[in-house]
Amino acid sequence: MADEKFLVTKEGLDELLKEQDNLIHVVRDEVIRELQEARAQGDLSENADYDAARDRQARVEARIRDLEAMIANAEIISEDKKAATKKTVSLGSTVTILDMSTNEEETYNIVGSIEADPLNGKLSNITPLATSLMDHKIGDVVEIETAEEPYQVKVIDLK
Repeated sequence: MADEKFLVTKEGLDELLKEQDNLIHVVRDEVIRELQEARAQGDLSENADYDAARDRQARVEARIRDLEAMIANAEIISEDKKAATKKTVSLGSTVTILDMSTNEEETYNIVGSIEADPLNGKLSNITPLATSLMDHKIGDVVEIETAEEPYQVKVIDLK
C-alpha cells in the first residue's frame, strides 16, 4: 500500500484530510478519556470497558495510518485532464447512462477506488461498468462484461 498511487479528486482528498483531522484531534482525545475512565475502575485484567477502549484505540490508530498512506500517495485527478477529455468518459467524469435492458437511467461520477460510494453515485474507475465506459462518448452503446450476464448501456450525457 505504501508505494501504490491512489487516484482521487480534489474533493475526495479534502474529505480524507478532514477525516484524518477529526480522528487525530477529536476521536483520539475521546479514546484517551475512555481509557482513563476505564483505568479508574481498578483491575484491568477483567475490565470490559478497558478492553473495548483499547480495541477502539487500535482501530482509530490503524485508520489514521491508512489515511496517512493514502494522502501521501494521492494523485489528484487534475481539472486539465478532465477538461481535455470532456468529450469522452474518463476519470473524474459524471456520466449518465441508459440501461438498454431495463430502460432506466443512472448517473455516476467516475472516481478513484478510495472515493468509491456506489450508493451515492460515485463509481470506482476499476469496476467493470466504469472500465467499459472509459473513452466512450455521448451516443455510444457499450457492452458491459460482468460475471453473470453481459448487458448494454448507452451514454446519454457527459459532464
